[in-house]
Amino acid sequence: MLMLQNLCKSFGNVRAVSSLDIAIKSGEMVGVIGRSGAGKSTLLRMINRLVEPSEGKIMFQNTDVTQLRGIALRRWRAQTAMIFQQFNLVNRLDVLTNVLIGRIIHHAAVPSMFKRFTEAERAMAVHSLNRLDLLPQALQRAETLSGGQQQRVAIARALMQSPRIILADEPIASLDPHSAELVMSALRRINQEDGITVICNLHTLDTARAYCDRILGLAHGELIFAGTPGELDYATVRRIYGLEPVRFEDGRDEINETITSIALRPAAGQVREKVAVGL
Repeated sequence: MLMLQNLCKSFGNVRAVSSLDIAIKSGEMVGVIGRSGAGKSTLLRMINRLVEPSEGKIMFQNTDVTQLRGIALRRWRAQTAMIFQQFNLVNRLDVLTNVLIGRIIHHAAVPSMFKRFTEAERAMAVHSLNRLDLLPQALQRAETLSGGQQQRVAIARALMQSPRIILADEPIASLDPHSAELVMSALRRINQEDGITVICNLHTLDTARAYCDRILGLAHGELIFAGTPGELDYATVRRIYGLEPVRFEDGRDEINETITSIALRPAAGQVREKVAVGL
């Protein structure tokens, strides 16, 4: 279990994250929702220790992650693979080499020109690409791929770290709906098949409902909601997003969730709910 205890982060006089107490079970897929500036990215970067907490602890299997240094910190970052909105691929290198870069964290020294990877590592990279339907593109330069393909390459690269946790920071924010659906389906499949915990920052409420076991809602750096998609009620959505309701003639109030939506279809076996309440 990953436990965040009174976790805080301040940038000068600005409190980006405030007193978060969260427990995330192994193998969960968790969606973190909220408006821009709510503290979602800061939260993920603190878990990975790219950003140092101002206060509080990050505990994982009785280890205080906030105290890790040197090799121990390097190992933790290997276990918590980051996926970013902007892919962070090396455009001039082929797809296979970009995926192999994920193994660098397990090497004592950077392999010269990325050519000294073992045959086992190369087989692992091929397998990862095949899982993400990208094997035909293995020898293409990364810059020739579409945005959705590049993000799936980034997922394959993350798998090369043999992570316990995948931290995805707005992985579909720059993608069209179809590409976004492929990326989210890939993350969900990896979560279910490999038992890897996935924590995914999302702007879109419908995506969190469709793909995640549990949702965390942040507003102004504070935890507003932690529960299942079905437990996320009308009043809480308003607090998280600051959305104004639409009033109908029959007295119903309803939030226009399409403001946050890219209209993904629900994952297999899941039904999307609509937040509505009669007044």
